[in-house]
Amino acid sequence: MLDPKGIVTIDGPSGAGKSTISRGLAAKLHFTYLDTGAMYRAVGLALEQQGIDLADTPALAQCLAKIELTLVPNGDDDVRVLLNGEDVSQATRTPEMGMVASRVSANPLVREKLTALQRQLGEKGSIVTEGRDMGTVVFPKASCKFFLVASAEERARRRQAQLAEKGQIVDYQEILDQISKRDYDDSRRALAPLKPADDAIIVDSSSMGPAAVIDCMLASIAKSAR
Repeated sequence: MLDPKGIVTIDGPSGAGKSTISRGLAAKLHFTYLDTGAMYRAVGLALEQQGIDLADTPALAQCLAKIELTLVPNGDDDVRVLLNGEDVSQATRTPEMGMVASRVSANPLVREKLTALQRQLGEKGSIVTEGRDMGTVVFPKASCKFFLVASAEERARRRQAQLAEKGQIVDYQEILDQISKRDYDDSRRALAPLKPADDAIIVDSSSMGPAAVIDCMLASIAKSAR
């Protein structure tokens, strides 16, 4: 299998199942799961709470300098996100915060801070990390790179089902519109646009369950390690 110091990156659009797959793959490999999307959502939450405009560079820089982010493993292979010591895991997992994260992640100051933090967390290796530019920007020399995709319609259906399980009733078309807009914004931004690395393996999860996707990735990892 993969070298213990290895890094596996899973990039892809919002709602493709990156978090679920990354957690499951990390558990199979006995690696640490690094949820970078949660980091961007937490920063977005901090900026909203303080009413800071991304265009206000001095205020943004001051806020980022004071932000402390901690990812704490949970017993169910998930991670808790602590923002300056406060658990903001639930507050960051809304469709609205996903849109905020998309805007925030396009800011150079934010990316500089979080990229440095992500690389620091990855120095020990043995991680599975997911996001938008893990294989292209943050960890370009990763051992294995995947780009996970699914149709926008399937991603919207999954998201609606996830929210329904939590008692949140959200209109399917509203979610689909949000996903389509985020895809457009993420793929066309000038800084670290959403795209697969040249050496990434494309995995389409539209008609595959999590277990099948993980098995597919494990097979690719085993093949690359030979």
